[in-house]
Amino acid sequence: MSVGLILGLGWLAAALLVLRRRGHAVAGWALAGAGIPILGLITLHHGPYWGLLALAVGVLPLRTVLRRGRGVMP
Repeated sequence: MSVGLILGLGWLAAALLVLRRRGHAVAGWALAGAGIPILGLITLHHGPYWGLLALAVGVLPLRTVLRRGRGVMP
């Protein structure tokens, strides 16, 4: 397992733990900013298909939080 995948799994675990509560839109933006370099690392080491898969998995926890930040309830 590469460093990129380990960081990606750690990011996903942090996102799921931190973003469970309401009112964490700032944490969602911080996780989005931290996830971009990790996504680049995964794409660099494993290719574009793994990068796209990591992008799809990473968007799922952030989607709800960023929508809540605008006042839209899922």
